[in-house]
Amino acid sequence: MNLYRTTVVVTVFTLLEHALGFVYRILLSRTLGPEGLGVYQVALTVFAVFLTLSSSGLPITLSRTISKYRAKNFRRGQRAATAGAILIAAASALLVTVLLFALRTPVSKVFSDPRCADVFYIVLAGLTFTSVYAVIRGSFWGNRRFLAYSLIELVEEIVMIVVGVVLLVFAKPQIEDVNCAGIAVLVSYLCSFAIAVFYFFLKGGRLSSPRGELAPLLKSSIPITTMRTASSLVSSLVSVLFPMRLVAAGMSSSSAMSAYGIVGGMVMPILMIPNTLISSIALVLVPELSERYYRGEREKFAALVRKALTSALVIAGALVPLFLVCGEGAGILLFGNTESGRLISSSAVLLIPMSLTMISTSILNSMGCERQTLLIFLCGAAGMLACVWFLPAVLGSGALLAGMACEQLITAVCSLALLVKKAGRIRLGKDALRLLLVIAAAMAAGLVLRALLVPVMDYGWAIVLSAAAVCALEGAGLYGLKLVDFRAVFKKFLPIKLQQKRQPAPK
Repeated sequence: MNLYRTTVVVTVFTLLEHALGFVYRILLSRTLGPEGLGVYQVALTVFAVFLTLSSSGLPITLSRTISKYRAKNFRRGQRAATAGAILIAAASALLVTVLLFALRTPVSKVFSDPRCADVFYIVLAGLTFTSVYAVIRGSFWGNRRFLAYSLIELVEEIVMIVVGVVLLVFAKPQIEDVNCAGIAVLVSYLCSFAIAVFYFFLKGGRLSSPRGELAPLLKSSIPITTMRTASSLVSSLVSVLFPMRLVAAGMSSSSAMSAYGIVGGMVMPILMIPNTLISSIALVLVPELSERYYRGEREKFAALVRKALTSALVIAGALVPLFLVCGEGAGILLFGNTESGRLISSSAVLLIPMSLTMISTSILNSMGCERQTLLIFLCGAAGMLACVWFLPAVLGSGALLAGMACEQLITAVCSLALLVKKAGRIRLGKDALRLLLVIAAAMAAGLVLRALLVPVMDYGWAIVLSAAAVCALEGAGLYGLKLVDFRAVFKKFLPIKLQQKRQPAPK
């Protein structure tokens, strides 16, 4: 399977996974309400700190190590690196789990709402299992078993949704709704772990003595783990600090938790849509980039970097007009919440720096620039925390999105500057200008059409028709300005036999 078809297969699975998760998030928002969703979000955000601490840097480090050994055809090194990563992840996760359960009483006091602590400890029981699964998934990544990687992720999402729906419907009188949601997450972690281990050994996976691999794995993974742990810590700090600052600005405690639930549980899933597509590109390209980089194939490496950045720009840019025009309607129709729609629409431009940050950070980590990306992240996080502390009195719930905008702008600019320094000049100016023209034209037309349709027809249909018009205009603009060649893309994904049939017979 070539690079393009691999990307589209991974993208299809990722889109399906996130679409199901998005539908489930809508169900939770309507079942738990903004306040309950805030409780659920806070618990998972704090849990993410410890998940990140125990394993987050290991999958990408293992993937890059396997790619390096593949380039040298050194199989024993691949097996030893996998064993070492599993050992590190299991030991660290088990230690964290035991300590947190032993200190349950003081740790629970960190949460302003005791329900957050209940959900947190339910999910914590699966920390060791999901940490080891993350490492095994990293070995799939390094060996380019993208189908298994994506399929297990999809199964995990489906299990969480099925268990969550069953518990919320049938166990509602006996178990708190937010606890049902936490149990569903735990069961999904156990399921994905079991499937990954079974598949790993079924496909001939082997482990060798990790001697000689532990220190290099730790040395390489610690900067990534530190950056992602810091990111999770910042998110956890924000989940506690943001409602507190809203209360200080005059909001009630319940309203403050609801405001956080709206931003974290309704707005953010919408804003993360382009990252779903970009993560698929990064998933497929990172092993390829690592091999090119370590082989010294600089020209091919630079060409892949440019393609990745252009793809991220086009994906994010294409969604900006859609979010600006239809974001408010999405909040009302999906979540039954006007405020979420207003925030989605007002933060649409944020998609571009978010997407550039994600793809550029993945590329830099594939080159071994973990320390630099950590420093860049810390600069962005400082901007985020400053906004969350000072702006709630001025912007209310919008202060969190302002903080994200500040963080993403700083990170995107610094990451791109470092990438240019490492990979050489990346010519994106012409593509960016043409994309800007498409965005402006589609946005203007969409806003005018929505203003004309809303007064004369059902609101839902007016939003759907406006969205369809924006998509059509953007498709025409992207094709007309040669930002996307849909015919060439279609040919890339055709099976070879079909391509041969479509070619004219020689005379």
